[in-house]
Amino acid sequence: MKARWLACALPLALTLAGCERLMHDMYEQPRYGPDAASPLFADGRAERPPPPGSVPAAMGTLAATSSGHLGRDELVARAQAAAASAPAAITPALLARGQERFAIYCEPCHGPLGDGEGPVVQHGFPHPPSYHEQRLRDAPDRHFYDVISQGHGVMYSYADRVTPQDRWAIVAYIRALQLSQGARVAELPPALRARLPASGGGR
Repeated sequence: MKARWLACALPLALTLAGCERLMHDMYEQPRYGPDAASPLFADGRAERPPPPGSVPAAMGTLAATSSGHLGRDELVARAQAAAASAPAAITPALLARGQERFAIYCEPCHGPLGDGEGPVVQHGFPHPPSYHEQRLRDAPDRHFYDVISQGHGVMYSYADRVTPQDRWAIVAYIRALQLSQGARVAELPPALRARLPASGGGR
C-alpha cells in the first residue's frame, strides 16, 4: 500500500516541481538591464532609440513620479526649478502660446471666456469657478501655476501634459482674460477708446 502511494505521489511531486520551475522562468526571463551592452546592434548598445516621429505616451514630473523613477527630494527640486522658470516678460508670442494651450487643456471646462461655462460643464460636469471672481482676480500667478501642476478639486494634474513654460503661458493668458472682462473704459488706451460706441457705461 505504501509503495503504491509513493508511486502515485512521486510523479505528482515531479509535475508540481516542473510547474514551479516554469513559473520561475517566466518571472526571471533573460533581459538586458539599463545601459547594457549587446552584440546585436552596430552601436553595441541594447537600449534602442525611439523610432523617428514617435510620440511619448506620458512625460513630465507626474509620469516620472508614478513610475517610481523620481524620488520625493528630486520631485521637490524639480518643482522649485519649474517655479523659477517663470517668463521674465509678457510678450505677444507668449500670450498666443497661452491662448493655444488654454484652448486645448482649459477651455473644455473653463470656457473660452474663463467664466466656467465650458462645453463639458453644459453636459453635467461639475462647474469650475469663474476666473473673474474677485478671489481669483486677487490670487497670485503662482496659484494658477500650482493648480495646473498639481490639480485641485475634481481637476487633475496636467504636469505630464503641459510643460512648465506652457503653464506660465496659460497663466499669462488667464490674466489677459481677466483684464478683457473687467477693464474699465478709462483704463483703455486712447486709440481703443475712440473705437468704442458712445455710451454712458463706465465699463
